[in-house]
Amino acid sequence: MSGLRVVPTWRHGQERLYVCGRDGGNVAWYDRESGRVNLLSEDRREDVLQALGPFLTGPVTVGPPPVPTPAELARLTLHPDDDLAPNRPGEALLVALDRDPAPPHRLRPDPRRRALTAEQTVGEALDRLEGAGWHTLHSVPLPGGDRIHHLAIGPGGLFAVHSLYARRHRVTVTDLMVALGRRESLPLLRRVRADADRASHTLTAEVRPVLALVDPTEVSIPVPPREIRILRETEIEGLARLGGVLKPADVESLHAMARDRGTWGNA
Repeated sequence: MSGLRVVPTWRHGQERLYVCGRDGGNVAWYDRESGRVNLLSEDRREDVLQALGPFLTGPVTVGPPPVPTPAELARLTLHPDDDLAPNRPGEALLVALDRDPAPPHRLRPDPRRRALTAEQTVGEALDRLEGAGWHTLHSVPLPGGDRIHHLAIGPGGLFAVHSLYARRHRVTVTDLMVALGRRESLPLLRRVRADADRASHTLTAEVRPVLALVDPTEVSIPVPPREIRILRETEIEGLARLGGVLKPADVESLHAMARDRGTWGNA
């Protein structure tokens, strides 16, 4: 037995199969789209092909990675369980709903479903920025059970984005308080700012807070809060027009650091 195992991952609807050793480290990966098996060690060629045998479709090219970038090499050192990049928008909620589904005859809709819709809507909008040189991580875990809904890293800087389901509601923002319709105001912006501050401390780089509102009927902000962007989900693409803060190499370096779950252990 070679001791190798195959771990599938998904990103933007594309599957990539990683071949891992007993210690969890990657020794190769198979990209279905390009039909290429990338070997990190030629000595393991036969073992890798044997492990991938049931998964290979059509002719494949086998060899070392053509020109691995520093970011790619950094990612390859991660155990798949420690890599946050494959997280889907709303990953933590998807896991929670799978483990603890709502009763089938619940009188009111499960609020987690609305929160999931918000994170998926905003997350998909952020993922579409990738062609403009941006990377987004979803459901970034923080100590104590907290998490950053989305961490966007690109030429315009770093942004900790919090998604809020606001469909058919008038949103009123006063100082650090946010109210949906006639509901009681909550100090939501305090949390959004705190998440950004924790990320800034962890990554030793400025991370700016963003509150993303999903499908509100109206947004009222008598006095715009300092240092916090408040956007509708349809305005997310505007981040792609921001630039002049990070060079491409800095974006890749910060993304490689942020995608490692271990980075956030002391956030």
